[in-house]
Amino acid sequence: MGTPEFAVATLKLLVENDYQIVGVITAPDRPAGRGQKLQQSDVKQYALSKNLTLLQPTNLKDAAFLKELKSLDANVQIVVAFRMLPEVVWKMPKYGTFNLHASLLPDYRGAAPIHWAVINGEKTTGVTTFFIDDKIDTGAIILQKEVSIEEDETVGTLHDTLQEVGSELVIDTLKLIETDTVKTTVQPKVEQPKTAYKLNKANCKIDWSQDLDAIYNKIRGLNPFPGAWCYLKTKDEKLTVKLFAVSKEEVSHSEAPGTIITTKNELKVGVQGGYLFINEMQLPGKRKMEIKSLLNGFSFSEDDKML
Repeated sequence: MGTPEFAVATLKLLVENDYQIVGVITAPDRPAGRGQKLQQSDVKQYALSKNLTLLQPTNLKDAAFLKELKSLDANVQIVVAFRMLPEVVWKMPKYGTFNLHASLLPDYRGAAPIHWAVINGEKTTGVTTFFIDDKIDTGAIILQKEVSIEEDETVGTLHDTLQEVGSELVIDTLKLIETDTVKTTVQPKVEQPKTAYKLNKANCKIDWSQDLDAIYNKIRGLNPFPGAWCYLKTKDEKLTVKLFAVSKEEVSHSEAPGTIITTKNELKVGVQGGYLFINEMQLPGKRKMEIKSLLNGFSFSEDDKML
């Protein structure tokens, strides 16, 4: 059971290891892009390429879906980046239903664990397999594997690492289930666990009053998707821009936060504790561009500022 690209790595490894996939459950096709054409999930595309039985329920409690799911006679269900399951679904298989989550639980329960680990400047994260229960990401832990987060890591590179490490952890978990050697650990109760809130427009906006590291971490934690954004005040306009690749320089200066300084080849923004160098930027209605190319066709004036 899974939908995005992150889940494909696990499904692919299960197929390559000759596990019998009796069915694949994924989200219904959804309209996407400017033309609003129906788009298949990444998991569906892979499942079709391997001629796997596919179900795309809109309602996980629907009687017809439950009947079809039961008829598959799965003895274990694996969930990777899907949605919350009703009890009637996760209790169905003989050996239970387990989930692969992209964090070291109990930290970063929720929808966007990879993003928030980078945004919060974590040095390590990881993957966890756990048996599903009636709450979100709270079930008994089966296995965990820690992964380092590099200083210049983006959510894109970390996503790719975790999907590979995670898919291997799923295989290791299945081997424990096969040999009846699973030993679970109840998740410790944490007073203030780090959470992985769903991303929205408000929490993807850059706050230029924050310090250099906080802004740098936020931008790389949203690069390449969905992209950190802010306003660019230029001349008489206020443009919405997205920032992607960035680098930083820790240095004392007297510039006000958000002050833009450009040369022929570079653009940097003064913030508390140093300068943030913008290496990739996207103007409204344009594609993402390297800053040198952008500066060739867009001129900044002295009073321009990031807001």
